[in-house]
Amino acid sequence: MFRLQGSKVLAVDMTGDAVKAKNGSMVAYDGQMAFKKMSGGGEGIRGMVTRRLTGEQMTVMEVRGQGTCWFADRASEINLVNLRGDKLYVESSNLLATDAGLRTGTTFTGLRGASQGNGLFTTTVEGHGQAAIMSDGPAVVLRVSRQYPLTVDPGAYIAHQGNLHQSFQSGVTFRTFFGEGGGEAFQIRFEGDGLVYVQPSERNTIARDV
Repeated sequence: MFRLQGSKVLAVDMTGDAVKAKNGSMVAYDGQMAFKKMSGGGEGIRGMVTRRLTGEQMTVMEVRGQGTCWFADRASEINLVNLRGDKLYVESSNLLATDAGLRTGTTFTGLRGASQGNGLFTTTVEGHGQAAIMSDGPAVVLRVSRQYPLTVDPGAYIAHQGNLHQSFQSGVTFRTFFGEGGGEAFQIRFEGDGLVYVQPSERNTIARDV
């Protein structure tokens, strides 16, 4: 259903089924398509409360029809993630599209979200199907195992999946090791078994100014 044309355009072939995508990300389509605006930030009462508390402005649309629809956003690199009943945690600004059958929601991130400047909640995608996530530059997928935990700069973090535990490390920065000031005041440490998606470009974060 999902396929890439190049690295920055997502093509979705539909035969009467639907896809949920970031509002305004459709760049072209052929065949017969119907578009419906949906509220973002998760489904159900919890999603509504979360949007109200965080002021989250994520808006998605449902596209349903027969034909092919193409999506892109600010020439970002697009990465396809296959879910087989597991859960993907992804920053809302990095989520481009999901199969309509996948469930979306929100989860509390605490200090991690605060350090990234993205609020205290992040988006979850769960079920069986495909999701398309975006990155500033080609994303790198890093494996985390019980023997090899991973430490990530909050500004480079995009998403993760698997049985992972997150914790915060503070008081040390990557740039400090190279004699440079003004680096991130926090890092995210992942332990367990899973995958972490990072981008080769840092977004502006609150932690950068700490």
